[in-house]
Amino acid sequence: MDDETIHELFAVPQPISIRRMFGGKGIYADGRIFALVLNDELFLKTDAQTASRFEAAGSRRWTYQREGAAPVAMPYHSVPEEALDDPDLMADWARLAMEAAVRGTARKSRRHAPSVRLLRE
Repeated sequence: MDDETIHELFAVPQPISIRRMFGGKGIYADGRIFALVLNDELFLKTDAQTASRFEAAGSRRWTYQREGAAPVAMPYHSVPEEALDDPDLMADWARLAMEAAVRGTARKSRRHAPSVRLLRE
């Protein structure tokens, strides 16, 4: 999938950027990755709040497997087929992916925040 097609698919309010990564492309908005293109297939970021909606629409979770290891399920789902031909519907799915990316960033920030100790005098 070329960059021009990706930009056309994501007619969302904020600009997106595309970066090459592990044989595919990462798609970012506001500095957060919300989508991937792997083997010419588009996947959107999901989390506990959105994965079931994607699955109900027929999407499948991206998994990968290293040689000799168990498959690893990643927090990305394929784009529902009908969204590829409907810009409004794609914008709705992209918005869900962007919201999942924001929630994921917030969780990481809390995990890595330094602990604060109150000193008593």
